[in-house]
Amino acid sequence: MELRALFDDLIRFETILWNTLDARLRAECDTTLGSLNILMVIDATPDCRVQEVAGALAITVGGASQSVDRLERAGLCIRTPHPRNRRSSILRLTAAGDKVLARAGAAFDRHLAALLGDPLSATQRDQFGATLKTLRASISD
Repeated sequence: MELRALFDDLIRFETILWNTLDARLRAECDTTLGSLNILMVIDATPDCRVQEVAGALAITVGGASQSVDRLERAGLCIRTPHPRNRRSSILRLTAAGDKVLARAGAAFDRHLAALLGDPLSATQRDQFGATLKTLRASISD
C-alpha cells in the first residue's frame, strides 16, 4: 500500500472512530470521550498528577490542565495537595466522577466491542495492536 494512502486511511479511521464514540457517549452518558479518557487515567494512576494525564494521553500539560479544570468544575474530580511537593497536586475522582466513569466506561467498552471487536478476528486485533505499538514506539523516541 502506498504510504500516503495508508496515512489517509489511518487518520480518517481514527477521526471517524473518535467522533462515533464521542457522539454515542454524549447521547447515552452526557459526557465526552475526552473527559472519559481523563477519568480513566486518574482512576488507573496512583497519585495521579496533571503530568501523568498529559503523558498517558499524549497531549500537552497545558491541555491536560485545562481539561482537568473542566472536570473539576463539573464536580467529577478534585485536586488535593501533593504530600511531598507543594507545587503539585494529586488528582482524585469524586463520587460523581466514579459514577460517570462506571456508566460511560461500560458504554465505551460496549461500543468498542462493536466497532473494533466485531469486524476483526482476535488474531487481526492482536496483529493490529502490535503494529500500532511498534509505530508508536518508533516515533516516541
